[in-house]
Amino acid sequence: MPIEVLDSETTDQRLNQLTQALGSGMFVHVRSMLHDMAASDIAFILESSPPRTRQVLWQLIDQQHTGEILDELGEELKDTLITQMSPERVAKAAKGMDTDDLAYILRSLPDSVFNQVLQSMTAQDRARVEQALSYPEDTAGSIMNTDTVTVRPDVTIDVILRYLRIRGELPDATDTLYVVDKRDSLLGGVRITDLLTCDPNASVREIMNDDLEGIPVAMDDGEVAQLFERHDWVSAPVVEEETNRLLGRITIDDIVDVIREDAEHSMMGMAGMDDDTDTFGPVVKSTLRRSLWLTINLFAALLAASVSNMFENTLEQFATIAILMTIVPSMGGVAGNQTLALVIRGIALGQIGQSNSRWLIGKELAIGFLNGLLWSLLVFAAIWLWKGDIALGGLIGGAMLINMTVAGLAGACIPLLLKKFNIDPALAGGMVLTTVTDVIGLFAFLGLATLFLLN
Repeated sequence: MPIEVLDSETTDQRLNQLTQALGSGMFVHVRSMLHDMAASDIAFILESSPPRTRQVLWQLIDQQHTGEILDELGEELKDTLITQMSPERVAKAAKGMDTDDLAYILRSLPDSVFNQVLQSMTAQDRARVEQALSYPEDTAGSIMNTDTVTVRPDVTIDVILRYLRIRGELPDATDTLYVVDKRDSLLGGVRITDLLTCDPNASVREIMNDDLEGIPVAMDDGEVAQLFERHDWVSAPVVEEETNRLLGRITIDDIVDVIREDAEHSMMGMAGMDDDTDTFGPVVKSTLRRSLWLTINLFAALLAASVSNMFENTLEQFATIAILMTIVPSMGGVAGNQTLALVIRGIALGQIGQSNSRWLIGKELAIGFLNGLLWSLLVFAAIWLWKGDIALGGLIGGAMLINMTVAGLAGACIPLLLKKFNIDPALAGGMVLTTVTDVIGLFAFLGLATLFLLN
């Protein structure tokens, strides 16, 4: 029976149908509906369901499709479901899974369950998993597959074509056959399109691309993603750096996962949350996860409030200042966040390094100053016309110039400093910047008010 692939609207409708069927106790009908759906759509429905519905759906899924569905799930939900599975079921799900996905699943298991799962596997599956687990997470080795098709340089194209016909099936996303010597050292590659169009009597050596370079197995997966994006690769070989021995290959579907995870990490990091957070996760667990960041933010807010407390006498004498003082930190925060987002993106894309960071800091400092000058003049004019007080307009304009200049400098420097200390700028940069712009903005505004209006 063909698998039905759903669009987003149809998936939402199917989720409603499944929920209603479960509520009516039509479990056989639900099982039949799930059987006809693609693994990616089932994963989407699981991630879109509350915990109770999710557990029932998981029990109704055919066990032979478990591995495919686990491949498509987010990390938190995947970990939750795996810990509830028996070692035998995990081992069964492992059959047919890509090596990198299987290695991830096993890394998330407790040691006792991990050992049971390994014992339940065949010797061949156990060997490929142990090899994958030997590479650190977030490296080329951790996302590569070992399903490479290799050929020797002295073989003719006709022999290769006959071998491929006998083999019958190629691994997914195979666009190149890798040429290796007797020690499995990478010599080059032969594109499938070249195999089909060249002279069958020619040798592999005559048509192979000997400029093909392998990706070092220890390379960071983010750097690998940048290479794929830059060169429009469908797949790329992974090699041992010292010997150039072919170890496996990375395909575009693995890179899409890396890019998506990095994007989710940056987006969720801005809010101080993990990128694998389950939207429909348990209330208590979700509350505890968010509390840590809220606690840190509270101390940052108290620091800004302490600045206002230092100028309590000024605020008591000038009620207008209390009304207008939020403008300065607000404008500084927006300006700083623009710079922060730009620099974090540049770091993520590998565009910013020691050679150009100083120039970038100078550029953002100049932009902050020019923006501060422009908007301070506009605010000065607006306050003068609104309140009829030229001194107050000059005060808030001067404070805005100071804060927006500092915001531009801080927005460029903070992510670079955090990166230097191995702290993720996407996770901590926003909070640090907000603290800086609030403190500097309030201090500049209230300090100038105390200095010029009370003396």
